[in-house]
Parts: sequence; structure tokens; C-alpha cells
Amino acid sequence: MSLVNQLSLFIDIVQQGSFTKAASLHDMDNSSLSKQIKKLETELGVQLLNRSTRSFSLTPAGEEILEQAYLLVNTIGHVQTIADSYHIQPKGRLRITAPLHIGQQYLQPVISQFMKNYPDVDIVLLMDDKRSDIITEHFDIAFRLGRLDDSSLIAKKIADTRAVILASNEFLKQNGEPKTPEELVALPSVIYSNGSITVDTVRLSESPHSTLFKSYKMKGKYKVNDVRTLIAAVRDGLGYATIASSNLDQSIEEMNLKPLLTHYGLCNQGLAVYALYPHRKQTALVREFIAAVQAYIGESPRWEQHIPNFDTMYQINKNVIKK
Repeated sequence: MSLVNQLSLFIDIVQQGSFTKAASLHDMDNSSLSKQIKKLETELGVQLLNRSTRSFSLTPAGEEILEQAYLLVNTIGHVQTIADSYHIQPKGRLRITAPLHIGQQYLQPVISQFMKNYPDVDIVLLMDDKRSDIITEHFDIAFRLGRLDDSSLIAKKIADTRAVILASNEFLKQNGEPKTPEELVALPSVIYSNGSITVDTVRLSESPHSTLFKSYKMKGKYKVNDVRTLIAAVRDGLGYATIASSNLDQSIEEMNLKPLLTHYGLCNQGLAVYALYPHRKQTALVREFIAAVQAYIGESPRWEQHIPNFDTMYQINKNVIKK
């Protein structure tokens, strides 16, 4: 293994804070990784890490060499990026992270066709509803649903997505269909909650034609961290839920669901599906894959086809005035 690759492994160990986590990034076992670090220390003639059974710390030499290793590895990465941009056909390895439903519903069909079109491409797809650290975990692209808060990454909007309030017809027969936001939030709801993200409020216009919006707290007896399970709970009549339209994979009519309060404005400014990537990963491979995903989803997002006449619902949202 080259000195640059060994230094890259050294950086990953420090960033991940663990030999095990760093090894998993490179499909290595701990013993192989440890041997490479020992070889690096032998080549350099200095000890980089103080190891104990459960942890490690940088030596003074390790701290200085780590700083220079960052510069060297980043420079080599930039050189490779320039070379990759001149490839006629995308090739190489692509590490992607995405929420479970986006990966299953929108990325897998694209990946299947993409790998047939470009046989020299290897893809690793890791799906998790909790947001990964793109830089330290070496992802080339992260697909995310929501508003963006990380300015250190390049973001490309794939498509807008709008929220919809859904309940099962069975639930509405038992509880009655709400006519106002106050009646809505008096009913049981199913709440999505995962890490720092909890959808337990709904922001609706104060009246059907008002441009003034108000937040209403949902009354939730059931919280769940998986979108598919949330939709299943709504179908089972446990409550209503506020759901991003991109989470739907079939017609709401087939699921026996009905949208609620569609004549009110429903605020979801900035909600969209985005592709994010670090500056150092602006390769032809990344660009081609993002373009393939965007083409598959379409200019008029395919998920909106699951809600008949969705373009006429919650339309006051276009004229939001913040209160």
C-alpha cells in the first residue's frame, strides 16, 4: 500500500475515533488496518498513535503529521477529481447515503439502470433516516428531504415536495372529518420522530382564504421513526398524519386515504428533495448520477401523481405572509 493510502487510513482513524469504524469504510478488518498503521509508523520512523485496549490518542509527532497528511491527501484528491472530469464515460466508486424511502423508491430503480449503462461503476448505497456526516464518512452524494442547513456542501435541488394531511376513510367514519385546524388537532395523530426531526405541529392558514398562518400542536399517542410504518399506522386508522408527498409510493385512493383541509393553506416553504456533495467530489460520475435521478423523478415529480388534483390543493401556500 502506498504512503498516501496509509496516510489516508491514518486520517480516517482519527476522524472516526475508532479503528473499527475506519476499517468498515474501506471494507477491511481491524487487524489489517492496524498492520498498515504500524507499517506507516515504521516507514516514518515515529509513533503516531498511543494505543490502549479501548482507545487511542495522537502523539505529538502524530498531531503534526496529521495536519500535513490532510493537505497531501486533499491535494491528491483534487488531482484525481480533475482527471475524472475528463473521462468520456463515468467510472469509479460512488458512495451514496439517503433516507430509507428515497433509497428504496427513487434511487434503486436509477441505480439498476445506471450500473447497466456504466459497467465500470461500483456503487455503495447506505440508507438511514438519520443524517450521516458526508465528509467524515466519505460519501460522494447525500440525498435529503427537507430544508438545508449545511453551507459547507454543494446542494442541487432534485424536486420540490409538498406536505399533505392524510387520514383513512375508516378513521374519518369513526371520528368525523375535521372542517377547521382546531377540529383537526383535537383528533389523534401519528407523529414521525427520528433523532432531531419530529413532525408534531402543522402550520395552516387561519381561515381558508387567509394569508396569515398559525402553528397547531398535534395530539399524538403514537410516535414512529419510519415513514412506511407511519403510513401503515394511518391506513390502520390510528390517526391522521402530515406526510411529505414524496413519501407516497402508490395512489392514496388505493391506500383508502383522504387528504384533509385541502381548502386551507399548508405551509411547507423550502421543502424539497436535494442532492448534496462536497466540493472535492464534483466529478463526472457524481454529475451523471444526480442527472439520472432528476430525470427519473421528473420535472413534475412522480410522487404527486399519487394524489389526484394535488396541484389544486393548499394553493394559498403560494402567497405566504409570515406572521
